[in-house]
Amino acid sequence: MTPFSTVRARAEARKGGPEALAALLPPAPDRTALSALPDDRVLAEMAKRVFSAGFVWRVIEAKWPGFEEVFLGFDPTRLVFEPDEFWEVAGRDERIVRNGAKILSVRANARFVVEVAKAHGSFGRFLADRPSSDEIGLLDDLAKRGSRLGGATGQMFLRFVGWDGFVTSRDVVACLRDAGLDLPDEVKSKRDLAAVQAQFDRWHAETGLPYAHLSRICAMSIGENHGEPEDD
Repeated sequence: MTPFSTVRARAEARKGGPEALAALLPPAPDRTALSALPDDRVLAEMAKRVFSAGFVWRVIEAKWPGFEEVFLGFDPTRLVFEPDEFWEVAGRDERIVRNGAKILSVRANARFVVEVAKAHGSFGRFLADRPSSDEIGLLDDLAKRGSRLGGATGQMFLRFVGWDGFVTSRDVVACLRDAGLDLPDEVKSKRDLAAVQAQFDRWHAETGLPYAHLSRICAMSIGENHGEPEDD
């Protein structure tokens, strides 16, 4: 397998040098901050990722204040007690994107957040306690216990709340294939995800870099030379 030093050198050459590449990386993930993340912000990010999936992100961002109003600030302890009528009214509210299945996912994910918070103190603590070497297990939990949080949506949720993990975007997968990993164009199976996890584990052991940085550098090392990394 290609060492990460080779991947990084290629990314640096494409982006204008080590300093230019470093400027494109986000702050290192902070598990202390993640542990302190309020449950309403967790649920809000779940909803934003669910509604953004398959939709134009800027439209969701522009309408987001309306989402916050309709869903009561995404307070999960309030939302779990709202009756069916509340959700029926939400489905007709023009302040949000009126997708019935995604609206009901907010209800289901409110229950999920409350359930996890009861067991772990908060959803943020639950996430902070999961090591980056177990992203596959965490994604499986999100897919099975949450609503519409499988696949890329789950990965993007973890990225946006600040959990330290990789994203199997088109460019990241292309980078991994170029490095020698036998993968299809789209990584979906547990076998392929396990192979991706193992490779990021090896690169983390080699470099000590956060998984999120490894993923972004990987994305910037190959494919069309975007101004921003295409791993989110």
